Amino acid sequence: MIEEKALDLGRLIGQSAEYQALRRAEGDLRSDPETVAKLDRIQTLARQVDSVVAQGQMPDEATAQSYEEAVHQLELSTIGQAYVVARANFEKLMTKVNQLIAQGMEKGVTSKIISL
Repeated sequence: MIEEKALDLGRLIGQSAEYQALRRAEGDLRSDPETVAKLDRIQTLARQVDSVVAQGQMPDEATAQSYEEAVHQLELSTIGQAYVVARANFEKLMTKVNQLIAQGMEKGVTSKIISL
């Protein structure tokens, strides 16, 4: 029963305006060559930073600044802004869903009725 309810919830989330907007924004990111180049640059820099941090060191100032600038440039683009807004709206939806699940769990703990 829990699995069925989880599938239903997933289906409803997938049909939500917030999720659909996020998917469209992700598609727009991937279909624009300039944005793809920005994303590739961000990923390359992120791997460099992760590698240095994994060795217990801090990234050099130039790499850190390049990463921040690349992210900033993406966020300033129209496509990047649309993605950031869509992502934030979807995250708000998921936060609300998780809060409601937690409330339901608390009610389940105190309920004397077992439902299957």
